[in-house]
Amino acid sequence: MSDSQSSGRSAEALALHHLSSKGLRLLERNWSCRSGELDLVMLDGDTVVFVEVRYRRHAAWGGALESVDMRKQHKLIKTAQLFLQKESRWARSPCRFDVVAIAAAGQTENLNWIRNAFDS
Repeated sequence: MSDSQSSGRSAEALALHHLSSKGLRLLERNWSCRSGELDLVMLDGDTVVFVEVRYRRHAAWGGALESVDMRKQHKLIKTAQLFLQKESRWARSPCRFDVVAIAAAGQTENLNWIRNAFDS
């Protein structure tokens, strides 16, 4: 596993811990299909939440949140639609897309949870 993959997995674990502590329940982690991957799929009450976890060690190429551009949003929406087709028990549930942006600042991480980060 590369350093960036390891950092990504650590960021996902940090995001999962944070969201779980706020009452969300994990449905799937790293769900993938031909169109892409969903980092975390969680349940917030009756709402299915597709969570994109972004980690940036340096802000030189833009922050973690800015990296979820329109192209990435469209890919996430398409992947989420395929998830709902395959996992039909969630197909009628309300859905939203959240982004957890994690920026490393020295030895501490700065976590920013953006609910309903973009519309499907």
